[in-house]
Amino acid sequence: MAQTVSLSATAREKTGKGPARQARFQKQVPAVIYGHGRPTQPLMVDALALEKALTGIEPESTLIDLTVDGKKARALIREIQRHPLRPDIIHVDFYEIKADEKVTLKVPVHLVGTPDGVRNAGGVLDQVTREVEIEVLPEHIPDRVELDVSALKIGDSLHTRDLSIPNAVILTGADLTIATVVPPRAEEVAAPAAEATTEVAEPELIRKVREGEEGEEGEAAPAPEGKAAPKAEEKPKGKKEE
Repeated sequence: MAQTVSLSATAREKTGKGPARQARFQKQVPAVIYGHGRPTQPLMVDALALEKALTGIEPESTLIDLTVDGKKARALIREIQRHPLRPDIIHVDFYEIKADEKVTLKVPVHLVGTPDGVRNAGGVLDQVTREVEIEVLPEHIPDRVELDVSALKIGDSLHTRDLSIPNAVILTGADLTIATVVPPRAEEVAAPAAEATTEVAEPELIRKVREGEEGEEGEAAPAPEGKAAPKAEEKPKGKKEE
């Protein structure tokens, strides 16, 4: 059965960003209550009391006994707005309900047990859907729905049609997958890094050698391509060198 928590609130006369900011400065959370044709009524709730009441419960499926300036009403939480950078609650929407009227709400799905495919084959349990929508009388609201996954083998799945919620109509599609067991993920083997080459080629000196300039080791520089090297002067035959 659904949990029930009690909260007190006071009517809020001024609305808008300014008054809401002022209320938060005073450790109050702006809120509204609506439903059953009543006009939307702005409220203020003590921030510390609200945080304490919401600790350890499923807010969407918890009944709220709300006292507003001495008048009691039973409600559900329709929306909780939190600060984008901090966990602080900045606004709450309450929806008034009647004991004899069915309500539509979402309840969380909790998986129970360890699947056979996980225990014996190394598979991975994947919960695809975490809540389902139901229609139910307030007195039969469950705080959560449990689903036993112990028999699941690798490749098996459970769907909305496998849920059992007494005294409630499940509105979520019957074929929606709730949980499945997938094969173990293959470990990626990193390719061995290529061995770094330690030998470094010495840079080749490329320089145009001028005619007549000696090359390496005193040798005459090669002639430019397409031009013959000049011949050494031949000594006259038969003439003695002086």
